[in-house]
Amino acid sequence: MNFSVWKMKRPSKLLLHIIAWAIIFLLPFIFSPEYQHNSGRTERENEFLYLNTVTKVFWVLLFYLNTVFLIPKFLYRRKYMIFALLQLLLFVAIMGIHGVFFELIVSDWPFNFYSSSAHNMVPFLFTVLVSIAFKTVSDRLKTERVASEKQRENLRTELSFLRSQISPHFLFNVLNNIVALVRMKSEELEPTILKLSSLMQYMLYETDEEKVLLKSEVDYLKSYIDLQQQRFGNRLTLKLQMDIEEDWHAIEPMLLIPFVENAFKHGTGMVKAPVIEITLKAADNELLFVVRNMYIELDEAKDKDSGIGLANVKRRLELLYGKHHRLTIDKANEWFAVSLQLTFKT
Repeated sequence: MNFSVWKMKRPSKLLLHIIAWAIIFLLPFIFSPEYQHNSGRTERENEFLYLNTVTKVFWVLLFYLNTVFLIPKFLYRRKYMIFALLQLLLFVAIMGIHGVFFELIVSDWPFNFYSSSAHNMVPFLFTVLVSIAFKTVSDRLKTERVASEKQRENLRTELSFLRSQISPHFLFNVLNNIVALVRMKSEELEPTILKLSSLMQYMLYETDEEKVLLKSEVDYLKSYIDLQQQRFGNRLTLKLQMDIEEDWHAIEPMLLIPFVENAFKHGTGMVKAPVIEITLKAADNELLFVVRNMYIELDEAKDKDSGIGLANVKRRLELLYGKHHRLTIDKANEWFAVSLQLTFKT
């Protein structure tokens, strides 16, 4: 069932109510055979038609009195007996007013309270039940909408916090790389600084967006890997395989870099012959990202900041992709492996 109508702005809701009541008031004129042609109705039928039309005004007032005041005040607070008694009193009052209009509109016909009450009992009960259903559903949807908006706001706040944690951590590692190049007086220092400038531009401006193109994220990833290769040179064996058939997909920024950052940080310290393997594939609306590195348990234990990036990205994946992703982390035979599979959102 589509409940989008319940989310309309106030002017649209007012117009919808007016149309609904107009249809109810016009139904006798449109669908009842005896009312389709004025010439086919007797004077008595015309009088009762006018009387019923006037009485419907009180059903409208009853509807809004219930939804605005009586239902929240009594029914929601489980004061069922008081609510039922008030409905009965309102019915008697409406029937009394109905009797006054009966005497004014219907000529040469005595008013009978009991027969009129029996005639109007069905529309009365229908109005009460509809008002209860309307108020209950609209309030429930309003509550759910507020809760959903609050959840989205909390999600945005948490994602912003997690992203802010990742960026300084990454920057700290890259600056360490530059320090190493300075100490080695490497000719790669200048292009490295320029590349870092490009990375910072991506981090400070493009990552403010909720989504970026996969192509931008991959370019950022490649630049980071280049920086690391400049630092380690031939001492590091890097196996890089990228097969990007669909680079137009949107992805959350800074989602892939923590895996690679973690591999370089913990797979190169005390490892004598470090090896890092990175595989990235994007095809058929799916992404597969695998990062493997050799590691030494002691090297990882001495780092108090170990796993900050991975912990953050795991939380982001849970918030953003839920069951549409699968993340596995495995340690075996001095190899640390992370595998991420996710379905792109369309």
